[in-house]
Amino acid sequence: MSTAHRTLTLALLLVAATTLIFTTGAAVIYSNADTVADGDLAVQSVDGPNGQYAYLNDDHEIAIDVSAANPDLPTDFEGLNVGSTGQIAGIFQITYTGEQYAHVWIEYDSENVSFVADGESIEGNESSVTLAPNETVTVGLAFDTRDATVGTRLGADEFSIEAKLAEPDDATEMDTADQQTSADGPTVTTTAPSADSREFTASEIDHGDSVRFRADGMALAGDDVTLEGIDLAGVRNERVELDAAGSPETFEGGSALRTSTTPRSMAYLALDHDFAPGAVDEMTIRFSADPDHLNATGTAPEDVTLYRQTDAGEWEEKPVEVVDGEVVDLSGLPEDRVHFRATTTEFSTFAVAAREPRFDVTEATVVPEAIDPGDEATVRATIENGGGAAGEQVVTLTADGDPVANETAALAPNETATVALGGTFETAGAYELAVDGTPVGTLIVGDPRGNGAGDEAGGSAAAGGFGDAGEPGDGPTEEPGAVDFVDLGGLLVALVVAVTGLALFRRVPRS
Repeated sequence: MSTAHRTLTLALLLVAATTLIFTTGAAVIYSNADTVADGDLAVQSVDGPNGQYAYLNDDHEIAIDVSAANPDLPTDFEGLNVGSTGQIAGIFQITYTGEQYAHVWIEYDSENVSFVADGESIEGNESSVTLAPNETVTVGLAFDTRDATVGTRLGADEFSIEAKLAEPDDATEMDTADQQTSADGPTVTTTAPSADSREFTASEIDHGDSVRFRADGMALAGDDVTLEGIDLAGVRNERVELDAAGSPETFEGGSALRTSTTPRSMAYLALDHDFAPGAVDEMTIRFSADPDHLNATGTAPEDVTLYRQTDAGEWEEKPVEVVDGEVVDLSGLPEDRVHFRATTTEFSTFAVAAREPRFDVTEATVVPEAIDPGDEATVRATIENGGGAAGEQVVTLTADGDPVANETAALAPNETATVALGGTFETAGAYELAVDGTPVGTLIVGDPRGNGAGDEAGGSAAAGGFGDAGEPGDGPTEEPGAVDFVDLGGLLVALVVAVTGLALFRRVPRS
């Protein structure tokens, strides 16, 4: 493949304007791409917010314009701030469509602007990236306007994209790997058998050196959760291998995430390695999430966490750090994602999860337990947040399954609170009370026999019953004409007195 050049236009107009916020998009090949190097390279804007800085001009060549002259930018756009540094990640992408491996780089000459991929310069053959067939590299800009003045056009007007086939020796070595990087440190090879798996190999490692594996958005749960990389620190082996696989569900033969705080699993990561745990001081797992997915599931970034499954099958939580936006920018990471990292000294299966609140009713009582119709009863319930995240929940009191009252409880993790829920009951009967489905007890409204409290003239309960007015009860009925026990007792006393008087009368001597 011959080395091909394509002239592209670059214009950055400096103004004293508000600071820009840049994000990146996904790499997708469009039909309207600019073709370079005998058609083996397809150049196009990224499908994302930063892609608006790149477009095809009238000659069907891609142009990069970060100024008010860009027709795709808002009319009130004014440019970059003077006296600042930074990166605009993911403006355009280069996809190699040839059948062999190729080295791709950009020729450009400017003191203030440079082209970068993953935060590293790709200017000049010595900084080229090696692309496998159908592999894509996303390119952005790094800028430094500290020595510029307002209104200055920054950088040269043209740059070129160049490519050449990899040498036979390089091609033989690269046939088994999608990406290989080698600097002053270890030689790292990454193979991507599928979208949700990576095979990492590092060699020529000095004792105690660090190894950085790039996963470049390996799918853990589609695009919702992806693996960005794995870093090993304090490696004491000259060569290490590490295989990673992701899944939104549990792996075959594996167990689902279960802990006392009931977190919600988001994705699973399985690691297989050829080195003893003691051969590495620690491992850092770098992963990211789509902010739209977090919003849709009501997940705050600070509630995203990582669990490791122990040899005994238990799940233990690992501290997770949300990567600061400035660090994301300086590292050249995709700015349209939320980035996380967690460090562990042990290796196994991991679960990315979201802490969630879990409200439990630990105790509930009703006072009083019996009332007259029309009176109010109050249930006091103790609520505990047994989950791993703060939250609030509406607590509902029900009677025979029907809502009676509710209160909102807001609790931090492991916090408890007591809520009072009151309800008025107009109809006599026995009601089964519950708070959020947890049984409280039975509330008696009115006299079950129909003769006591709440049984007034035309009362709401039938004699001897618990039901509604007019319905027959289950209690005993009175026999017509029967003698009441109180009246019977009075007759017996009167009879005793009468008999006693007669006896005394009979003992009186006759004159």
